Amino acid sequence: MEKNNLPEKAYRNIDFLTSKDARIIRILSEFLEPQSRFKHYNIIDTIVFFGSARLRSKAEATKELRNYKKSNNQNKRGYDKEIKRLETLVKMSKYYEDAVELSEKLTKWSMQLPTNQKRFIVCSGGGPGIMEAANKGAKKAGGYSIGLNISIPYEQFVNKYVKKELAFEFHYFFMRKFWFAYLAKALVVFPGGFGTFDELMEILTLMQTGKIKKDMKVIVYDFDYWNKVINFESLIEYGLIDKDDLKLFDICSTVDEMFDKIVNYFEEHYLKKNM
Repeated sequence: MEKNNLPEKAYRNIDFLTSKDARIIRILSEFLEPQSRFKHYNIIDTIVFFGSARLRSKAEATKELRNYKKSNNQNKRGYDKEIKRLETLVKMSKYYEDAVELSEKLTKWSMQLPTNQKRFIVCSGGGPGIMEAANKGAKKAGGYSIGLNISIPYEQFVNKYVKKELAFEFHYFFMRKFWFAYLAKALVVFPGGFGTFDELMEILTLMQTGKIKKDMKVIVYDFDYWNKVINFESLIEYGLIDKDDLKLFDICSTVDEMFDKIVNYFEEHYLKKNM
């Protein structure tokens, strides 16, 4: 048989690799390929940032509001509703700016640790909003960060602050969630919607049920937002969680408070062992 007429090898057969029969291969690839890259770049653990993809920087949100007011849409139907939405976006931009600040501070701190290993690297979902803010803060500090992106029809794209070497594109949500949880030593949860709730509650459930056995610091930010959208005390009142379950996480309302709690936790649970 001539060389050019040889049958195609299975691992080069795109039709097969994208078929339902090869799903397990694709799932394994989303485990093994990130694992290989993390090992190559000597990344040991992470600080994961969760939060809304819809939030903007203060500059961007303010510009959008200003431009809309200048667009002579006053007589348009829904003008007042859109103005209210944009004004809320400006107000919520504080969370974007706070995520940038926290990420920058944590990255500067981690870069000063006396080790060749990459410890406590900022990790986000790689997309816009709070994810972008976390990656932006790390870059401002002169460090790098991880972006675990997911292919969905809207909102999601790899932001410009993630280096190509540590930008990942997942198809399977559960494999993406695995990598969020597996390397994380701390989780910081900013205001967000369904996706943020899902990610937070899954981590808390894994901790509550003992499936996550390692020491992990979970912080939700900030008090006004989370106590308005989730009545944690009512969950206790109705007997749906124990009072001690609230010890699984802290609620903080300032960047400095979050930074101090995370650093003190790492020093107590991870760094003293190596001193």
